[in-house]
Amino acid sequence: MQRQDPKSQIPLKPIELLVLSMLSAGERHGYGIRQDIIAHTHGDLELEAGNLYRTIRRLETDGLIDESSSSSSSSTDERRRYYRLTPFGKRVLAVELERLRDLVRLGEERRVIGPTPA
Repeated sequence: MQRQDPKSQIPLKPIELLVLSMLSAGERHGYGIRQDIIAHTHGDLELEAGNLYRTIRRLETDGLIDESSSSSSSSTDERRRYYRLTPFGKRVLAVELERLRDLVRLGEERRVIGPTPA
């Protein structure tokens, strides 16, 4: 496999960023990813299953996530497909989060937003 530059995938779409962020905690099935996103956004983002799975397929095609051959869960539901972040996906996520951190710092410096509480 050729080594890609993580910056070639930047900027990520918001839903892509959320999916990768949720997978950074470990393997998840699609419904679990959806529930994690809803919890993280306090219900402000109600992601439809079709949109989620299109995003998952795109992230798989780009090599950022892959389907896990076995789940770390004790669930025996064979219909569930589990996904995990690839090493390349983790690098892309890190580059994107650093880019966003720089933007937040700029917003703080220019007093668009207040500093992050300690």
